[in-house]
Amino acid sequence: MKAPGYGPKLNAEAAKLGFTPRHITAFDSSTALLRALGRFLRGKDFPALGIAAAMEPLALAMNWLLPESASERIYKWGGKVEAIPPEALQYVRAETIATWMIHRYPRRRYPAIMIGSSNGAAMHLCAALGIPWLPQTFLILVRHKAISPDDPERAIEAAKSPAKLLLNANPELQLHHMLDPNQDRLMSQEALYFRMKRLCLGKTYEDYLRTCLEPGGTIFLLESGPLWPTTKMSERHFFQEGGLGALDPWEYVQGSSRVKEFLARHKSQRKCWSPPKPDGMRPEAEWGFEPALREDVKAFAQEHGYQVRRIIFDQPEDLSPLVADLYRTWYQKRGIKTQRLIAESFFLVEPWWMLRTGSVPYWLSFNTEASAHSIEQYLDRVPPYNEIHIMLFSNGVDTIGLTPIEHWRSILHRARNLGEFMGVNPRRYPRDFATFIRYHTAFKKFGERFPMPKPISSSELGRFVAESEKRYKVQWQDLPKARAA
Repeated sequence: MKAPGYGPKLNAEAAKLGFTPRHITAFDSSTALLRALGRFLRGKDFPALGIAAAMEPLALAMNWLLPESASERIYKWGGKVEAIPPEALQYVRAETIATWMIHRYPRRRYPAIMIGSSNGAAMHLCAALGIPWLPQTFLILVRHKAISPDDPERAIEAAKSPAKLLLNANPELQLHHMLDPNQDRLMSQEALYFRMKRLCLGKTYEDYLRTCLEPGGTIFLLESGPLWPTTKMSERHFFQEGGLGALDPWEYVQGSSRVKEFLARHKSQRKCWSPPKPDGMRPEAEWGFEPALREDVKAFAQEHGYQVRRIIFDQPEDLSPLVADLYRTWYQKRGIKTQRLIAESFFLVEPWWMLRTGSVPYWLSFNTEASAHSIEQYLDRVPPYNEIHIMLFSNGVDTIGLTPIEHWRSILHRARNLGEFMGVNPRRYPRDFATFIRYHTAFKKFGERFPMPKPISSSELGRFVAESEKRYKVQWQDLPKARAA
């Protein structure tokens, strides 16, 4: 039976008009980062994650008027609303989603285009260069009926039939079924997480590159390298228990004392999660890069006379120190001396206001101790900032490895003059859902306003990279030059 409103023709037309296809999840890292960068390249800021301004009173009411349990139910309900019925997966088309993605950007020529992993720091690198980014990974949420996040066996069984529908219709996609009962505990009670990775460019991306990349231009291939123990379910279908954060991957698989305590706190009948035994280490579902795409990009670039430059790093936050220092150097050359660092979190990013206020971005992948340690390591080695401001993503759960608010405060105290949370109510964290509205409006309190600068040129970026090559955990590798078209 055809699911109403999910036909391929309807979604293709919606994508061309700029509407989000009903299959793709808006409340996700790749989609939100794409929209933020797209609005920046159109000369616009990114209020409320693209949510209508009318949502602001509701978000604030969730904080001030509702008890925590009611706010959590609304958060879970949001996941249910975004999830699609399993039978609708037969109508998903990768090219329809790619069409929507390319329409986020102004249709013009660019000296370079970035393709690959999701990464918040990379969005600021793209903003500095004035170029678009085409994601390899996107998320589809699939509705299920009352499956506990602590029951991987039932989740795997529920995923088999819809996964087959999706993969049969999209041979260019790879499916990573991800179940994170720690960090995604609320939304995974309502939906299966299907993270899809492109194995090749596909017609829509290829046409976009031919149309919008300058002759002889550069394709930056963004390759984030975290691997995760996963289990092969079928061809192009893998299961991943857990996600990148504070927990070691093997704690999800084998259990630990803190996993046991966490499950007891949530009144679970289990002492560990006991997923199927992993049979390999593969790219992490949300942040990892699937290398099959690299070979297709390389062949396409050689055929059409483009240069390919790989940006290679292991952990998502490895790129953040490089981008922060690039911005700080760029501001100094422009005579901007605000010395303000803003730590962003997950998909809470604002490239337009970052440049308008002369602020240095430092992107954190999540709200865990690993992220706190990342920015502490950075601050240990750079000259002090006058101001430090921190945004914090709220996922509604006191997860294993959640950074306590007191720890975040200690990082703010490292500022010479001023350290403040930005759009965060410390008393509600990690259930401060109004931060999805306030992260953007908080920028407006800064008095400085600077003209939007001209983009950094490829040669300027090249000089910065050459001068600081050994300072960062990032490799830059040029593939063999393409022959002339």
